[in-house]
Amino acid sequence: MKRVSMLKSLAISSLSLLLAPPVLAQAAPTPGKAAIDAVLDKNIAALESLYKDLHEHPELGFQEQRTAKLLAAKMRALGFEVTEKVGTTGVVAVYRNGPGPVTLVRTDMDALPMEEKTGLPYASKAQAVLDGKPTFVAHSCGHDAHMAWWVGTAQTLLSLKEQWKGTLVFVAQPAEEVLGGASAMVKDGLFTRFPKPDYALAAHIAGAMPLGTVVMKEGVILSASDALEVVFHGKGAHGSAPSSSIDPIVMGAHFVSDVQSVVSRQKDAATFGVITVGTFQSGTVGNIIPDEARLKLSLRSFTPEVRKLLLNGVEKTAQAASMMAGAPEPTITRLNGAAATLNDPALVARITPALKSAFGQGVVSIPASAPGFSGSEDFSEFGAAGIPSAYLMIGGDTPEKLADYKAKGVAPPTNHSPLYAPAAAPAIRSGTMALALSVLAINGITER
Repeated sequence: MKRVSMLKSLAISSLSLLLAPPVLAQAAPTPGKAAIDAVLDKNIAALESLYKDLHEHPELGFQEQRTAKLLAAKMRALGFEVTEKVGTTGVVAVYRNGPGPVTLVRTDMDALPMEEKTGLPYASKAQAVLDGKPTFVAHSCGHDAHMAWWVGTAQTLLSLKEQWKGTLVFVAQPAEEVLGGASAMVKDGLFTRFPKPDYALAAHIAGAMPLGTVVMKEGVILSASDALEVVFHGKGAHGSAPSSSIDPIVMGAHFVSDVQSVVSRQKDAATFGVITVGTFQSGTVGNIIPDEARLKLSLRSFTPEVRKLLLNGVEKTAQAASMMAGAPEPTITRLNGAAATLNDPALVARITPALKSAFGQGVVSIPASAPGFSGSEDFSEFGAAGIPSAYLMIGGDTPEKLADYKAKGVAPPTNHSPLYAPAAAPAIRSGTMALALSVLAINGITER
């Protein structure tokens, strides 16, 4: 995911659903922690083995061939109807268990283009090609845990299928890290070729958050994200004759500095918005002024209004830098993006009591008026399609580990760190418990 870090101030926009879901009837008491734990006791060793296998064999977005085949085989073995290659490498598994709500449970599959440095016996040594260049690949975001508890949730629900009715749509999504996989699956007919969900659930492991913690938040939980590339077009020349050039590095340098005024001077100080220039590539040697500079940016925001402001601000600032240099207009390309992830208040209210029955005070309920997380996700594509959604944060570190880091005065490794190594088996138990209870709270058999 992306980047679940600092809490920022925000303005919550109202959530309007395109399609109204069926009214959830009052459910009978759902199977509690003990029933799910009994299922997990039988399966946790195999789920941990699956996690280690996935961890050791990570794949980049839209390259998840092995991963998708492995997950598809697991779901077929459970009795799901499985379709592969949805949205390139996505997997859709459907299980029908009589009349009732259609509930989507989603996992992401892709890994990050980075080298793992945990030293674990099952650490990734995998490499792949990205943009024509070799790169290490690692599950440093935690999607391997997500896939393991996704399978664990399916196993648990089928073991308890006498306790619920309805249809499950389990989705294994590619390319979450580049915010492209969810939209690819939607465009490939996710909601037309398969039963359209009444509700959607997903969960993300959170580094530096203790085991047994489940964060629930109404409204905006994750920011919108937009990735842009800005190319400044100049005129190359010898380094000794700068007047013969139109220097794109100077244009880019002005832009990097000036674009921050969009945040500091144009955006309301009470709202969240970030513009980050992550790469600046230009030139080959010190005595040649190049003819081009390429910059890549990441924009984050909570509201549509701030998102529009940032996008417009980047465009105008880049154009101004080029105009000031007497250069052609820059080329501005939107590489990918996703809207803010919104948790439906009614759905959050529905599943929270079930979560509290298992996690007690470990459930952290955050109101809509509180800040969201500045990280981003393309799970928001499902909400944008009119599906009431809930996105949970699951603690993945032992209290002892966190206390040790605190005593040393050092921040613990978290998601996207090369040293990130969650407590896999207990985190998988927590994720399975949270998602299974959430589905049972939605699909549980009503009293007659």
